[in-house]
Amino acid sequence: MTRLIILLTFVASIFNSPANERLNVLFIAADDMNNDLGVYGNKQVKTPHLNRLAKMGVRFDRAYCQQPLCGPSRASIMTGLRPDTLNMHTLAHELRKKNLDVVTLGQLFRNNGYFSARAGKIYHYGNPKQIGTDANDDPATWDERYNPAGIDKQHEDKIINHGPNKGLGISMAWWDPVSKDEEHTDGMAASWIIDQIEKKKDEPFFLAAGFFNPHCPYVAPKRYFDMYPLDEITIPDLKKAKEDLKDVPPMAIKRDTKNWPYYFKDITVEEARKCKQAYFACNTFIDAQVGRLLDALERNKLIDKTIIVFWSDHGYFLGEKGLWYKRKAFERSARMPLIIAAPGLARNQSTGKTVELVDLYPTLADLCGLMPPGNLEGKSLRPILNNPVKAKWNKPAVTQVWHNRNAWGYSLRTERWRYTEWLQGKAGVELYDHANDPEEITNLASNADHKKLVARLSKRLKPYVKLLPNKRPK
Repeated sequence: MTRLIILLTFVASIFNSPANERLNVLFIAADDMNNDLGVYGNKQVKTPHLNRLAKMGVRFDRAYCQQPLCGPSRASIMTGLRPDTLNMHTLAHELRKKNLDVVTLGQLFRNNGYFSARAGKIYHYGNPKQIGTDANDDPATWDERYNPAGIDKQHEDKIINHGPNKGLGISMAWWDPVSKDEEHTDGMAASWIIDQIEKKKDEPFFLAAGFFNPHCPYVAPKRYFDMYPLDEITIPDLKKAKEDLKDVPPMAIKRDTKNWPYYFKDITVEEARKCKQAYFACNTFIDAQVGRLLDALERNKLIDKTIIVFWSDHGYFLGEKGLWYKRKAFERSARMPLIIAAPGLARNQSTGKTVELVDLYPTLADLCGLMPPGNLEGKSLRPILNNPVKAKWNKPAVTQVWHNRNAWGYSLRTERWRYTEWLQGKAGVELYDHANDPEEITNLASNADHKKLVARLSKRLKPYVKLLPNKRPK
């Protein structure tokens, strides 16, 4: 009897030990943030807290979205399914309408006893129109939701808009009020998540901090603007930019040619420079909110119990090739920052493996020991988090662009090449060698020396083209 009691006590001690405690998840999202960040080597843009996070985990240098548009990208992240599978390619609120029984990422954690909550933008929100509302949110994902609306929403009339005849949701617009972080929507979101960390520190949680910045309009406290003197902000030369587009299929820049450059008619270089300054200021403002969240985990002794993920929904152009915004298959639009810090896994390392945002769902399920749905289309990043350099990983990243049934394309990224087909090659093909041409200046698709490579990459891309008939030309 004594031996049995000792054995049962030993078994209980194993299952109740810290090593077997369930890991929390802090899921931090930025909106429209590209890789112009100090943590990714851009010395101009100050990101001390993202640098701090990267030292705690793994920085992914080749991470790509499934579609460079907020709505489908975020739906894909939260379901682990590609836009074609979800039949979602626009900003419409249709996740549950088209996928009634899908189990979302937060819902998986909720179903397994976690407290699941979000502040701000995780699913698509019209920015700034839908700030303060539930917008395209999915109630089944969360136990609690918080929709802050700060001075950036309350005082839209003070925002300077250089994009005439368009709302602030698609604009080249900025405002630099003398204000506190906590007066802004994103500062309020950070404060609420910090409150949840403190309230729920003794139970497992999945907390999602959804920041609206640096999505336009570019609004942040003035002190962040002051970090970027306007005379230090540069814009690519437009003559060279126009040359870059000579060998690009028209469909690749379908939305950008009418008023090229900078999307809007009559935008000046000086106005573009001011908007770029504002974008950088917003990035550093978001970095500061990340720092506040990390401080809260440290204060509550949760760093070693929490997986931290920082991501953006896609990249962003800031005048390169004379282009602005996202919704393109180029590297600058498809690539975005991704940093993961997980207890017991690699620290202060980076990886050049090509990964996708669709990989986040299976990764978090894997790391937290949860059984995910069997139809997920990504792959757990655990091997890379274990060994960022030597992990066996040969999966490409695939990004698609969908404008309408007569204008769409798919782009495949390997560690060296970006290969893109428009209407399965009928409307043009692109090939870029990132070993020698990281800015994608020269399209090699018609080069005879790369004929076999093009055929090989086309074959590799083909299985990912799964548009339904109603999304294709008649």
